[in-house]
Amino acid sequence: MADDLIFYTNPMSRGRIARWMLEEVGTPYAVRLVDWGDKPADFLAANPMGKVPTIVHHGRVVSEAAAIIAYLADSFPAAGLAPTAEERADYYRWLFFAAGPLEAASTNLAMGVVPTPQQQVMLGYGSIDRVVSALRTAVGAHDYIAGDRFTAADVYVGSHIDWGRQTGALPDDPAFTRYLDRVMARPAAIRARTLDDALAAQIAPHSGD
Repeated sequence: MADDLIFYTNPMSRGRIARWMLEEVGTPYAVRLVDWGDKPADFLAANPMGKVPTIVHHGRVVSEAAAIIAYLADSFPAAGLAPTAEERADYYRWLFFAAGPLEAASTNLAMGVVPTPQQQVMLGYGSIDRVVSALRTAVGAHDYIAGDRFTAADVYVGSHIDWGRQTGALPDDPAFTRYLDRVMARPAAIRARTLDDALAAQIAPHSGD
């Protein structure tokens, strides 16, 4: 039943990442739209941070997009999105690289925050140039981030590369283009974008959360 899995989201947010994963999993889910100015009480009860995406699966709450990706891959093994033993190291390495260094570096750059050399020592990502170099190597090593087949980690990494390209935080690099061409052409990715674009057209534009 759809109400067994509730998806709190806003199409102008990281909720797009979780939507793509839900479409890859293929299980029914109920969508609860979160309005930034009037967040519903049941949503805040589930996630007092008031941040999307958040899912509630059989009463269990999972927030943070990377955690949702990993949770859904493990909870719905028939989708084949969890890593094999051979893929596990790269899967977790690059999933959390994207959740940590990549998101922090690209977000800071998009906001105009450029750390000094002294500040870079304190940051988990160091500099955007180091992040881009590492990411370029990762997506060029295989067709997909953990090997020769698509896994849940590609949902997260691909989403962040796509966002970074759109905002200018990541360069127009051929390695990124080839990778995005592969992952963004997946039927589930296309369905997710179509659903979120239609939802976004129904609501007034807001900044992300």
